[in-house]
Amino acid sequence: MIKHDMLRYFVAVAETGSLAAAGARLGRSPSAVSMMVKQLQDSLGAPLFMGDRKSQLSPLGRFVLDQAKSEISHLEATNRAITKFAATGGGLIRVAAVPSVAGAVLPSALKTFGKDFPDVQIDLRDMDSSAVVRGVQDGMYDLGIATAPASALNVQRDVFCEDPFGVICAADHPLAKVKAPLDWEQLDGHALIMNPLAVTLAAPALQNRLKHATVTAHNTLSLLALVQAGIGMTVLPRMVTQMAWAPIKFVAVTDKEAFRQIDLLQPPNAQPSAAIKALVACLKGAIG
Repeated sequence: MIKHDMLRYFVAVAETGSLAAAGARLGRSPSAVSMMVKQLQDSLGAPLFMGDRKSQLSPLGRFVLDQAKSEISHLEATNRAITKFAATGGGLIRVAAVPSVAGAVLPSALKTFGKDFPDVQIDLRDMDSSAVVRGVQDGMYDLGIATAPASALNVQRDVFCEDPFGVICAADHPLAKVKAPLDWEQLDGHALIMNPLAVTLAAPALQNRLKHATVTAHNTLSLLALVQAGIGMTVLPRMVTQMAWAPIKFVAVTDKEAFRQIDLLQPPNAQPSAAIKALVACLKGAIG
């Protein structure tokens, strides 16, 4: 079992490059630091450093460092919020959202929310829908905003919005000039970029064309950068276009089934606080 102190000691060693320096930072002896890092390595069953020196991380070590720093930051934010709540009556709301909602809707909602709840701290994570659903199910987040499958158990859900899919391309792309909604067959002859959201659509005509894509992008910002650079077009929900930092075009499609439902999710049996209820109202107001 991985303990928080194991991660904290490992981060100190990884960032300082030695057991002695890490011990000085933590106020512990080098031998105590070494023992804690060894416990972490034994738990993982693989080395965190290259060789005996602590100056170079292994591939696993680099991954663990990123995850450990995120976990430590999250715990510190939680501790600050708990302390603040005890002192001032404020609180913490842990929110997980898909990137498009985090970028296009939450800023406006949080600006409104903050006027009435200035002492409530928001801890926001953006991630894909499956990770949001799992986090809400496990009680890691107080509020999730994502596309949840109908089969998802142990969540309370409230429909937030429907977001239509369409073709997203650069402003000077030939399809950007098309006025009428597109059929999937009209994508022929144009470079198509695969992405995880596009493959969720059931249309065989689209899926057959995605099989021939030569570029796949999993990160939303990388995907938008490729589209804006003219590398190709892709198929995404309309809301994603609001995250673009350069001119981009959303072209509607004729496929009436090409949309995603975004839900507001809460843990099972949750009794939402007044602050969470107010944040939900602000979110709904921001989406229009």
